[in-house]
Amino acid sequence: MTALLLIDIQLGLQETDFYGEERSNPDAEKNCSRLLDEFRKRNLPLFHVQHCSTNSESPLHPNKAGNAFNPLVAPKDGEPVVQKNVNSAFIGTDLESQLKAKGITDLVIAGLTTEHCISTSTRMASNLGFNTTLISDATASFNKIGIDGESISAKTVHQIALANLKDEFATIKDTTTLLQELDN
Repeated sequence: MTALLLIDIQLGLQETDFYGEERSNPDAEKNCSRLLDEFRKRNLPLFHVQHCSTNSESPLHPNKAGNAFNPLVAPKDGEPVVQKNVNSAFIGTDLESQLKAKGITDLVIAGLTTEHCISTSTRMASNLGFNTTLISDATASFNKIGIDGESISAKTVHQIALANLKDEFATIKDTTTLLQELDN
């Protein structure tokens, strides 16, 4: 059985001044919403993951407005919400046991950000034995400053994060491809 795992699609991750000057894939949340709508329509299992930062300066700290889910993907009553305070959706949570209790073997992962919580959670999902699909256009990255002081674009960070996960930890697909496959 396949489940959708929506990770950290929260208002605070729209604040580029905290995470970086530039963000890739401005349609990531819209694509997450498309996935969520289809999983809901088909009554397939889905899980919302919410990052509750322990850093009081973070927009994702529980006392900040940015901790709230983006309205495009806000959980409905009865939909499971897993709260975490580290990069992995599996560390310090009961996510793995919830998935296994429902007989879930395959995960579709989407959310923010590709180079942090998406990468860590995707790697762990694979290491825990889940067949993992990562949706490339339903994730996004922020630009970074490299160890040499050079700026690395958000698009490059995103592409490298996906390349590092491709084949070893996940199958990489886009939203349209996954939605077409659900129809088959």
